[in-house]
Amino acid sequence: MTLETVPRYNSEQTDIIDQHAIVIGGSMAGLVTARVLADYYEEVTLLERDTLSDTLEVRRGVPQGDHVHVLLEGGRSTIADLLPGFCDDLISSGGVLIDESTDLHRYQIGDYLANGDRRLPSYTASRPLFENTVRNHVADTDGVTIRDGCHVVEYLSSDDGESVDGVAYEDEGRIELRSDLVVDATGRRSHTPDWLERHGYTRPPVEKVHQDLAYCSVTIERPPDDRRAFLYAPSPGMPNGHRTATAVPIEDNQWVVTLIGMFEDHPPTTRDGFVEFADSLPGPDIADLLREQSWTTDEITKYPFPFSQRRRYEHLDEFPEDLLVIGNAITSFNPIYGQGMSVAALEALQLHHTLADGGQENLAPRFFDSIGEIIDIPWFLAVCSDFTFPQTEGDKPQRVPVPWFLASIKSFLDTTSDGAETHDLDVINWYLGELIQTAHTDPIVSDAFSRVARLEKPNEALFAPEIAQRVLQPSPTE
Repeated sequence: MTLETVPRYNSEQTDIIDQHAIVIGGSMAGLVTARVLADYYEEVTLLERDTLSDTLEVRRGVPQGDHVHVLLEGGRSTIADLLPGFCDDLISSGGVLIDESTDLHRYQIGDYLANGDRRLPSYTASRPLFENTVRNHVADTDGVTIRDGCHVVEYLSSDDGESVDGVAYEDEGRIELRSDLVVDATGRRSHTPDWLERHGYTRPPVEKVHQDLAYCSVTIERPPDDRRAFLYAPSPGMPNGHRTATAVPIEDNQWVVTLIGMFEDHPPTTRDGFVEFADSLPGPDIADLLREQSWTTDEITKYPFPFSQRRRYEHLDEFPEDLLVIGNAITSFNPIYGQGMSVAALEALQLHHTLADGGQENLAPRFFDSIGEIIDIPWFLAVCSDFTFPQTEGDKPQRVPVPWFLASIKSFLDTTSDGAETHDLDVINWYLGELIQTAHTDPIVSDAFSRVARLEKPNEALFAPEIAQRVLQPSPTE
């Protein structure tokens, strides 16, 4: 589900349906969820374990906060709809507006993608600035209270265990807070599956894809008028193709530079080793920046990410009433693709539509079913890319939609592979590889690929006849 396929936020659909909702976790997912719930509940209380600050510092609960974060267009537009003035405030606080079509230099599978034929505005900033800007807007929303330093220790449930009636948290002692709805936005380490199992429910099935990656980051000085961004995407079959990197302009005239190594080939945390790792990339841009610009951080920060995971709550037959899960607590994406914040925003948007369409009745199964469609698109893109590397281990998608024109290719491969059936994912990856090769010189294909990656358009846009023709039958002059 993307900007093209999901209805935008509509305040005229909203109506108060109950008294009090609790959101656990002050992440981006928790913040936008609290904003959505404020349209439907008299009071919304957001409980965050960390102590919050207006200064731009990385919270303990966001250990990856030093590294590059991007807000894809699907997420940016959704947040802008929910929080009018968000983009202006981000820019006035130092955020940067770039045109991805010309300012982003993306290298993938042997060359840089061509500049697109249309502008692709994108807002860039550090994770703390993104989060602080959203939090300030949410804190100003009528009915929302943000409490920091609150460690939620358990859900309060009904005697029969069929509903969640609130939470207990620690804040200079145990406090019990009752509510009509509880939303878990605590991220990858969510304890909801454990709670479900202890109370007689089934844990959600989990899909995992192991990349064994880690990423390391620094910030460096940036000339004020230099808005370039760089991305070396995974490039299977290329020398060091499992090494990736990105540099993004952020506030205070800086770039944040993140180097990523997959399959335990991780970037060093020494300055010389960090620069040497950048030298191994197929282009000199990032290594040149690291040598030419002054470093504004003394320490190289590192964050390991052994695997991405997707908890399939939509597959559960039973789930307690008045409880939801959202954001990274459901799906933790490979960070190379920068999808997390934007998917969380789209999930919150879908919560808005789910509440507008049926209130709180049967809310959890309706919500989990609907966001499955949202998660499918970025999960499909990420998993496809991950499995272009033979070292990747984990769960391949069971059902991959193969367009009609690729079905014949699959049939041919099946008949020439000594009886071993070709996985649909391998056929899709072959086509996507051809598409990226075409995008090196074709601005129309490059633009189509970028808009799908930005969650503007669905995956199907890459298989549209006008794109498929350019990929499969490129013009001799192109």
